[in-house]
Amino acid sequence: MSQALKRGRALTQNLNPDLETVLKDRYDDLLPEFAESLIEWAYGRHYARQGLDLKTRQLCTIAALTALGGQTAPQLKINIEHTLAAGASRTEVVEAIWQMAVYGGLPAAINGLNAARDVFDQQDKPA
Repeated sequence: MSQALKRGRALTQNLNPDLETVLKDRYDDLLPEFAESLIEWAYGRHYARQGLDLKTRQLCTIAALTALGGQTAPQLKINIEHTLAAGASRTEVVEAIWQMAVYGGLPAAINGLNAARDVFDQQDKPA
């Protein structure tokens, strides 16, 4: 097992312990080893880098996904959850999304705000 895969698994354990399993169940029959590759490359080689703390990296991620537009809603929702798990407040999440109105346009920011509302509403549901 590579060091990057170890780092990626350790990092996702804190953000979303089920992520690799969910990805494996969803995609590995179509693309073998997809889940492991994503965990190793995205999390073990990018998110685990020095230079930015995890919360900042996650805020950058939701900003980028917001600016890309509505087609990224599923990934945006997952990364909003990860950003909150990395220590960001809901206000920080919403402000990162809103900042993208300048760069991605109001429709993209509104789509991002809708994704945030969905995540917040889901988290606020009684267990």
